[in-house]
Amino acid sequence: QVQLVESGGGLVQAGGSLRLSCAASGRTFRPAAMGWFRQAPGKEREFLAVISWSGGWTYIADSVKGRFTISREIAKTTVYLQMSSLKPEDTAVYFCAAAQKWTYRGNEYDYWGQGTQVTVSS
Repeated sequence: QVQLVESGGGLVQAGGSLRLSCAASGRTFRPAAMGWFRQAPGKEREFLAVISWSGGWTYIADSVKGRFTISREIAKTTVYLQMSSLKPEDTAVYFCAAAQKWTYRGNEYDYWGQGTQVTVSS
């Protein structure tokens, strides 16, 4: 069974930074891509970033480009989302997910973590 566990969320002031981690486990776990999404109260889930399992390809949503980066530690099955210049509107629950294909569409992801709360105060 595949498990994804996010960590690193918390409360940060506007302009600050956070790094989220997503630790993946599973005996035969080898997705094509790992993505990060977020969902704020009353809003739809929003795609943020995706990285290929090899780490060679990345794609960042325009809404966070220049502020967020995605990376993967090859030696570990861990994917990171580095967030900087955070704004109050970045407040949301952040999820990582794994897909068997290269995609940014949430409904094409097969496995999801439980989410980690990020709160940005003004």
